Amino acid sequence: MKFPKGLLNALLLQLLLLQISTALDTISFDQSIKDGEFLISKNETFVLGFFSPGTSSNRYVGIWYKFSDDMVVWVANRDNPVNDTTGILTLGSDGNLVLLRNNSLGLPLWSTSVSVSSSSKNTIAAQLLDSGNFVLVQQESQNVLWQSSDHPTHILLASMKIGLDRKRGIDRYMTSWNSNNDPGTGNCSLRMEPNGSPQLILYKNEAKLWRSGQWNGIQWGGIPGMTPNNVFSISFINNQDEVTVTWKVLDPSIFSVITVDGSGQIQQLIWQGQQQGWVAVWSDPIDACDRYGKCGPFGNCDPYTVSGFNCTCFPGYEPNSPQDWDIRDGSGGCKRQEGSISMCRNGEGFVKMDHVKVPDTSAIKLERSLSLEACEKECLSNCSCLAYAVADVRNGGSGCMTWYGDLMDTKQFTEGGEALYVRADALVSAQYTKKSGGDSSANNKRLAIILGVSISVTSFLIIAVLCWFKRRRNKGRREQPKLLNDIASGSRSREDLPIENDVDEQRGKADLPFFYLSTIVEATEEFSSANMLGHGGFGIVYKGSLPDGQEIAVKRLSRNSGQGVEEFKNEVKLIAKLQHRNLVRLFGCCIDKEERMLIYEYMPNRSLDLFIFDKNKRSLLDWGKRFQIIIGIARGVLYLHQDSRLKIIHRDLKASNVLLDSSMNPKISDFGMARMFGDDQIEANTNRVVGTYGYMSPEYAMDGLYSTKSDVFSFGVLALEIICGKKNNFQFEDSYLNLVGQLWDLWIEGKALDIVDSSLGQSYPTHEVMRCIQIGLLCVQENAIDRPTMLDVVFMLGNETTLLRPKKAAFSFKNSAPDSSTSRGASSVNDVTVTVIEAR
Repeated sequence: MKFPKGLLNALLLQLLLLQISTALDTISFDQSIKDGEFLISKNETFVLGFFSPGTSSNRYVGIWYKFSDDMVVWVANRDNPVNDTTGILTLGSDGNLVLLRNNSLGLPLWSTSVSVSSSSKNTIAAQLLDSGNFVLVQQESQNVLWQSSDHPTHILLASMKIGLDRKRGIDRYMTSWNSNNDPGTGNCSLRMEPNGSPQLILYKNEAKLWRSGQWNGIQWGGIPGMTPNNVFSISFINNQDEVTVTWKVLDPSIFSVITVDGSGQIQQLIWQGQQQGWVAVWSDPIDACDRYGKCGPFGNCDPYTVSGFNCTCFPGYEPNSPQDWDIRDGSGGCKRQEGSISMCRNGEGFVKMDHVKVPDTSAIKLERSLSLEACEKECLSNCSCLAYAVADVRNGGSGCMTWYGDLMDTKQFTEGGEALYVRADALVSAQYTKKSGGDSSANNKRLAIILGVSISVTSFLIIAVLCWFKRRRNKGRREQPKLLNDIASGSRSREDLPIENDVDEQRGKADLPFFYLSTIVEATEEFSSANMLGHGGFGIVYKGSLPDGQEIAVKRLSRNSGQGVEEFKNEVKLIAKLQHRNLVRLFGCCIDKEERMLIYEYMPNRSLDLFIFDKNKRSLLDWGKRFQIIIGIARGVLYLHQDSRLKIIHRDLKASNVLLDSSMNPKISDFGMARMFGDDQIEANTNRVVGTYGYMSPEYAMDGLYSTKSDVFSFGVLALEIICGKKNNFQFEDSYLNLVGQLWDLWIEGKALDIVDSSLGQSYPTHEVMRCIQIGLLCVQENAIDRPTMLDVVFMLGNETTLLRPKKAAFSFKNSAPDSSTSRGASSVNDVTVTVIEAR
């Protein structure tokens, strides 16, 4: 009988699925798996069998997720493929797993190659565990003879170790594939460096490409963003038996892996369901300063500079090749400044460098019993010691690391990192001690002798220069406002603007780069109206372009701005310390007399409200884009609430404060109203309620109480606006006139999809949209205690878990929803009256 081709394919697929569903997780002695047969872990998460990667026809034995067969997590014969479908994996006569071709008895393509006693080989079995680990085990004693987790390929699963097992002589490390079509051993590997103070190092072609920094007792010092949280934990062990690191997923319903690819990228991926697939939540390297040795020995790499050149020298050092630094090549590093005095028992001291990834620790001397004070004395007593730092930052710091050779691969952070104390001669040490307001008793007597004559000779010159600057500054203060007005009116040119302008005392206090006013005037073409992007409570926003081609957005504070200088200072203080892919990046600021400006990365698609509230542009956002925008905003708010070193309440989350980059990725902006919380702080109260009608939670609008849950409320409103393409115009008198009230009423009636943006047509997954509506309604519940956290929101968006029934939405009149399997119930909550001050 001849079957139609389509029917035959369908029958073969059903047969394959039936074969997988009935497969076992274990093969015993003298059993085998042929190409087309599979092992399935008991929890049906992992599959072991033969596969062909990408477009290749070669066959490999591998392990992959059953729900995501393209995520192959381990390969046995990665460098020895089977070139046909005759491969067979079997437990051979010596008790080892072997991979053969054509069922022959010739040399195997791959083998476990462990020693098994002849008396016990009949009790050997190979089992695929629920963790994804494939083990060769003695069934009677449960003694593991071999396991795939000791031989990782390009993927690290949760609870798998990476590092050195000193007792068994096993070095576990990850190695990239050659390509998507070839799982052979690639040129990038992630290894544990056990010497000195252990660290993870990524190699490319055997050269160091990136390193994690040393383990500081809490986390890897070079990855400040990877802090312990409620989803993942990291365990580091360094003893006589092993030096390893293990990461665990605390929620068993979350699937996550760490990968190394051939481009030299390390990523942590998390499974977000069939529609989104695997999504990166962390990756390294992320900037130029992550490249090993970017600024050479004694060079510090700062990725936050706006000049385009990242390298600076350590205190008391200067470029080895000024010519190379002039062309922005810092790889040659730095040397001690010419004319430096001896640093061997000659009054020298140490200069503290804060918030850095300390230099490569593979060749340091480590003394775990020394305190910070004892560490300083230890380094000072040895003329070859060039720097020191604490090894463990917990409990005020303990342990001593000292450097004796070139200090390589130091990176600057705005927050996080560690303190590095660099040896400097008496003059340099005195300069930095004076800057920091400190005093070094060890240096005082010798410094008095060394500096006395110099101070006497130069004091007159210093006074003269200060007087000259004072006269210049006073003149500038009188002329600057008039000059700016003349430039704006066109009567004078920007060439008349001084190249270097005085700034007020805030310049030395801010934690980000400053721009000269002349640079911004030139970048914006004298604040041309053609470059105006928009305006708000802060003032006008202009597009600009720096000399190196970097496009920027300039927020210029209006002199009669209602937001004012305090909000400007607040935004500078907060956002300069925040780094996340879903937060807008602040390049710097400009403070010059009455001028206050913030310089951001330019977002070519501008703000979200210009799309979702425009009847023509709404159609450009299909459901897939909208869903990604909702998830991106959620991740950004989660970072503010939990994952950053600061705990930030935004307080003004709305569509116009979400910017879109060229790929329509959302970035939260405008931190002028934001507030910082302590780790143990739950809520705060204010008499000055600020925000925007329609986005403010009732407890904030009524009583001035704000917390992370008030941001959750704003996020819920924003998510519902994205789904519906309508603005939540606040009308307390009639809930049907505001979006939240209208949607709540339709939810109760079982008609929530009636309000979905009509521009989507019918081209959206009904189940996913309904799920997002339900999550949005959970966020806008009347009582703050009922609302989920942002961690809950991110988890609900990415996983098909059962959702709670939302209770009554704020600013709505219908009190309850029918109890049903679709979770549309609600509980009765008193209505509220809102009085808002300074709402926009």
